[in-house]
Amino acid sequence: MLNSTIPKTCTMDRFYIILADLLLITHTVFVAFVVLGFVAVWTGWLFQWAWVRNLRFRLAHLAAMGIVVLQALFERICPLTTWEANLRTLGGQDPRYDTTFMQYWLHQALYQEWSPRVFLAIYVIFFLMIAASLWCVPPRKPE
Repeated sequence: MLNSTIPKTCTMDRFYIILADLLLITHTVFVAFVVLGFVAVWTGWLFQWAWVRNLRFRLAHLAAMGIVVLQALFERICPLTTWEANLRTLGGQDPRYDTTFMQYWLHQALYQEWSPRVFLAIYVIFFLMIAASLWCVPPRKPE
């Protein structure tokens, strides 16, 4: 009986907003993997953690940053950003200004108002740093 009193549009709006929040969390986890993965490699080298020399981890880490570089090089907006904005619009939210607490702070951390060239330079430099770490802290081949 309770469901009949809730308008279907409110239920669907909330569903889209929840999906958008989950996508924002996924995006944040991806960024954290790239940034913290780099920190982990060098920290692991310092403390001799064996797992940071895992070839699959290191190649996945390099590939993740490579995807970011390619998107920037070809001036493509990250599909996670586009999907999140579309879901927020479907949920009745303005994707940039009508936000939840979590959305506001994650957006502050992820999205900056710099020129695409600045982002490309940052991404390429970080990609090269990750690639150099493959040489400086070489991964071990799987057994």
